Amino acid sequence: MNPLPACCTPLLAHWPLPQPLSGAQLVSTQFDAALLLPNDFAAHQIPAPNGASKRQAEFLAGRLCAREALRQLTGSASTPSCGEDRAPQWPAGISGSITHSHGWAAAVVARDSDVRGLGLDMEKLLSSERAARLAGELLTPSELQRLQELPSEQRAELVTLTFSLKESLFKALYPLVLKRFYFEHAELLEWSADGHARLRLLLDLSEEWRNGVELEGQFSLFDGRLLSLVGIPAH
Repeated sequence: MNPLPACCTPLLAHWPLPQPLSGAQLVSTQFDAALLLPNDFAAHQIPAPNGASKRQAEFLAGRLCAREALRQLTGSASTPSCGEDRAPQWPAGISGSITHSHGWAAAVVARDSDVRGLGLDMEKLLSSERAARLAGELLTPSELQRLQELPSEQRAELVTLTFSLKESLFKALYPLVLKRFYFEHAELLEWSADGHARLRLLLDLSEEWRNGVELEGQFSLFDGRLLSLVGIPAH
């Protein structure tokens, strides 16, 4: 196996979230697009995406994390390709999710027999000004009302949390329903300082995933970043 490209730090298998998920493997790395070399994709047998060096570096870092997570889970170091909808195509019997943001990338995988759907999302904490601009696009009326009840210094973190958890929810549910839905179609109901959260769907996606269904999520904060996960148990 070729050594890691210079743009990526050593791959780290860990669980930087408050609640372990049965059977799941998470691998992360940090990356620097300025250190990406033209032959890095070929050396690791990963097709290069179109785009600037930042896009290419984050794609490479995410796929390397996914490959290692699959190797740890199954013993086979395969690399998920991109589907027509640009979603990662995981091996049969495997659920997974990839995220990358501001120099950090990670992938999480599990067997379908343990976890039916996985959504992982990393976001840099929004500034107060940007959170205020985005709140109307990302939050439902009920969420906006709860936001106004918070001290002003806590609002940016809540907008970031809501955004990230809804991204994770989409990633977890999309492979099960094959329908796109948007920020207004889910609501963050509860969140706690220990990193647990609860969300509710606000539209019908399928016979099983209907308006009013509630799902659990979790999150952690580190290095000015917010990492969130929605995992849908098999049972």
